Amino acid sequence: MTSKIRLGLLTARVSRAGGGVYEAVLHHAKAMLATGEIEPVVFGLEDEFTAEDAWRLQGIKVVTSPIKGPTIFGYAPAMLGALRRERLDLLHLHGIWMYPSMAGERWASASGRPYVISPHGMLDPWILSRGRAKKAVAKAVYENKSWKRARLFHALTEAERLDIAKAAPRADIKVIANSVKSPEGDAQPTAARKAFIYLGRIHPKKNVGGLVKAWSALRGEPGIENFVLKIAGWGDDDHVASLRADIADAADPSIDFVGPLFGEAKEEFLQSARFLVLPSFSEGLPMAIIEAWAASVPTIMSNECNLPIGFATGSAIPSGWSPDEIASALRKAIALDEPAWRKMSSNAKHLADESYSPRAIAEEWLKTYRSLI
Repeated sequence: MTSKIRLGLLTARVSRAGGGVYEAVLHHAKAMLATGEIEPVVFGLEDEFTAEDAWRLQGIKVVTSPIKGPTIFGYAPAMLGALRRERLDLLHLHGIWMYPSMAGERWASASGRPYVISPHGMLDPWILSRGRAKKAVAKAVYENKSWKRARLFHALTEAERLDIAKAAPRADIKVIANSVKSPEGDAQPTAARKAFIYLGRIHPKKNVGGLVKAWSALRGEPGIENFVLKIAGWGDDDHVASLRADIADAADPSIDFVGPLFGEAKEEFLQSARFLVLPSFSEGLPMAIIEAWAASVPTIMSNECNLPIGFATGSAIPSGWSPDEIASALRKAIALDEPAWRKMSSNAKHLADESYSPRAIAEEWLKTYRSLI
C-alpha cells in the first residue's frame, strides 16, 4: 500500500490577515486531506488573528512561529526548525516576498526534497511596480535562491504563467486553478437577491473605492433604488479608514460596510447577492469570484481578475477600472430582467462545478505531488 504524502503548506499568514492566499491555502489543505492520500501540515507566522481563526483549519495540523522584528518581513527563527521536525516529503510555499521564502529554500536545500512555489499573483506587473527597492533587495538576498531551488512553480492562470516565466525564465511551471466547494444546501436563486456585494481584503489593489464612487454616481437612475451595495472585508487600519472615508463622502444610504464575515455569515452574505463586484487592478486567481460562482452568484469584474472564462460562459460582466467604466457595468447588471439574470446565475454555478470542483483539482494536485516525489 502506498504511504501517505507528508505535505507541508507554508505561507505567511494562517489567518484572515493573509487575505486570498490564506483562503486558497485553507481550501487546498482541506481538499488534500479529503483525498485520503495526503497528510497536510500548515505552517505560517503568528499574528493577531491566528488563534481566533484557528477553527477554520480544524482537523489539520497547524504550526505557527512568532515574528521577531518588523512584521513586513516576518522573520521567524523558529520556522525552519518547525519545518524540519515534521519530516515532510514535500514543501509547497504559498506567497512570496517574506521570510517563509527563505525558510522554504533552506529546508529544501538541507533536505533535498521537492519544493513547490505558488506566487499567487505576486509577480504581477502591478505588484512588482510597488515597493521596487524592497523587492530588489528581497530578490538579491533570498528570492532568487528560493526560485532556483523550486522544483516546480504553480500558476493559477495562463496569465500568471507568463508573469512567472518572465521572472524565472528557467522555471518549470504548471497551471492549476484553485478549487472551491459549493455551499451546503445551496438554495435556488430568486428575485429576492437585492445586494451587489464586495467580499475580500480591503486593499488599494482591489479598487473598492472606485466601486463606491461608481455606485454613488448611479444614484437617481432608474432601477438602482431596488438594490444596495454591501461591502464585507478586512484590511490594514489605514486602508479600512480610507474606505470608510470614501463611503462617508458618497453620503449614499444604500452603501453599507459590514466588516469581516466568515463561516455561515459569509455563506449567508453570498446567498443574498445579486452580483459580486471586483474591479481589481491586480489578482492571481481571486477566490471571491469562484466562491461567488459556486453560490450561483454572477460577477462584475475587471480583466485583471484573470478569469476570461467567466466572460466566455456568460457568468460575468466586464467592469474596467475607472468609476465611469464600473458604473457602466453596474448599469448593465441592474437592467437585466429576471430570466436573463437567472441564466447568468445558472452559468456561474455550472462553471464552478465543472472547472473548480475540489475533487477535480485535488486529483490534479495528487498526481503532481506524486510525480515530484
